[in-house]
Amino acid sequence: MQARSALFDLYGDHLRPRGGRAPVAALVKLLAPLGIAPPAVRTAVSRMVRQGWLDPLRLASGPGYSITPKAARRLDEAAARIYRTGRVTWDGRFDLLVLDAPGSRRDRQRLAATLSFLGYGTLDEQTWVATRPAEDVDLLLAEAGIRFERFTASHFSGTPGAMGVVRRAWDLAEIGRAYERFVADQRPLLGAVTVRSSDEEAYAARFRLVHAWRTFLFRDPQLPPALLPERWPGTAAASFFDRHAARLRPAADRYVEQCLDAGNRIVRQKGR
Repeated sequence: MQARSALFDLYGDHLRPRGGRAPVAALVKLLAPLGIAPPAVRTAVSRMVRQGWLDPLRLASGPGYSITPKAARRLDEAAARIYRTGRVTWDGRFDLLVLDAPGSRRDRQRLAATLSFLGYGTLDEQTWVATRPAEDVDLLLAEAGIRFERFTASHFSGTPGAMGVVRRAWDLAEIGRAYERFVADQRPLLGAVTVRSSDEEAYAARFRLVHAWRTFLFRDPQLPPALLPERWPGTAAASFFDRHAARLRPAADRYVEQCLDAGNRIVRQKGR
């Protein structure tokens, strides 16, 4: 687990509902159960500041960092997809982007990851498609200096052509197998966490569960049911995730509060 990715998970799943800010000492303590060392945390934080995801600030308990408006939008969108709070609908239209791809391989990879996160699949090197338009895609492409054209295509609606577009843009068979592997990998790990486990153990197990589940934001565009195969493995995997995420939430929340309170207690003791 990379420190930067873990910080996104930490802010999105635990700190965003608590104001989106935390002291550095708490960030280090909260990522320690995941095996992430303090220098890696600090390096990742500095990188996220440069990229516009975090802002430094001074808290009562010491130096800390808060999420930027850009990060808040991305984390809220991710949370809605992780916990699938919104009903997936489709009006029969596809959103098409035709891009002038960046020249460097690294920039192309970064662009592909961003568009995949937003639910787009690729038809060819320049053309991307989604079943719903992403609100931020115009801004993101403009900020990246990518020239593009955007179209709405509706002539596929209600025809076999729609399924042809889906098969070309996404490998649903592989995504389905990934969902099955996710459940198979997580089941023994989660089964080891019981009511007798410590809050820290429950927190770490839940963190790894959410971290593994979050990878599907870059793989699964969460297509409407009409465009999915029968007995879609993602449905059973989502039920599995929801059940265990809810089961471990109380203990994980207690551990987070304990880590956030520790710094404040130290400050109060020094002030006496």
